[in-house]
Amino acid sequence: MSMAQDQTPGQTIETDVVIIGAGPVGLFAVFELGLLDIKVHLVDILDKIGGQCAELYPEKPIYDIPGLPVVTGQELTDRLMEQIKPFDPTFHLNERVDEISKQDDGRFLLKTDVGTCFLTKVVVIGAGGGSFTPKRPPIEGIEAYEGTSVHYSVRRMEFFRDKDILIVGGGDSALDWTLSLQPLAKTLTLLHRRDDFRAAPHTVEKMRELVANGQMRLLIGQMRGLHGSDSQLEAVTVKTKEGEERFPVNTVLPFFGLTMKLGPISDWGLNLHENLIPVDTEKFETSEPRIFAIGDINAYPGKLKLILSGFHEAALMAQKAHSYIFPDKKLLFQYTTSSSSLQKKLGVR
Repeated sequence: MSMAQDQTPGQTIETDVVIIGAGPVGLFAVFELGLLDIKVHLVDILDKIGGQCAELYPEKPIYDIPGLPVVTGQELTDRLMEQIKPFDPTFHLNERVDEISKQDDGRFLLKTDVGTCFLTKVVVIGAGGGSFTPKRPPIEGIEAYEGTSVHYSVRRMEFFRDKDILIVGGGDSALDWTLSLQPLAKTLTLLHRRDDFRAAPHTVEKMRELVANGQMRLLIGQMRGLHGSDSQLEAVTVKTKEGEERFPVNTVLPFFGLTMKLGPISDWGLNLHENLIPVDTEKFETSEPRIFAIGDINAYPGKLKLILSGFHEAALMAQKAHSYIFPDKKLLFQYTTSSSSLQKKLGVR
């Protein structure tokens, strides 16, 4: 595997497939394509591999991956990276595909926002819900603290050890991280605008037990101001029904949800339905031949937005992609458990 870092501006990269999105489904697509001798480049707008799993919940447990009773978002990403290592894909991070145009020979020319160009036989859109950004609280000057004292996700729990933490929100993310970070924090306060939560009932119950035992604090109100200097937060002002209160805090985690946008995908000439891309369920191809959509970005009757569903979609997509990339080569279906040629590709024979 390699990272494209020293690329010549204006250079056009020729490849079999470009996958847009390096989340779990995009990574597994590399595996399925690799078994068929198909070379892949991946482009992702994030600065890391793993998509939402790595960006939003790298240490949050996932319980519905087959064969893995529990795995964190980062662990799943790491395991998928290990699985695709024999196929040596190239990653282009911090890039967004802005343009797609079909060429006379049937291939597609892709251009990114930093000038990278790809000439590819097949495009696979695995961009989740599109580009996603956390919703920023409407607090004046909050930008100055982002990345140092204000964080919209938890990438490494140990970073928050011995911090005075304020978590803002009332959904699953806010309550889950309240329970996870409370044992590490020096102090922890949960703030929500009302004493009614949208999280799982047992999570809310555990939070209230911590409050009753004096292990954390619950405030009903709204954050009004941040105070500090040199990007380091020192205190927050909160308005409750009793009035305004200012108390020491050096870390704020606002969980106000995400803003999901298709971004440039909406301008690529594909048929769209409610900001999703309709596909067939035989090969997960879009309205444009040779362009596929897998994972949360696609739509079809009975669709379940689960990682395991995306894995299934990636496998069927790869079978059809093979016919475009090797039109004169008959595809022989093989099992990794019994095929010596597949085992040789994987380096286990």
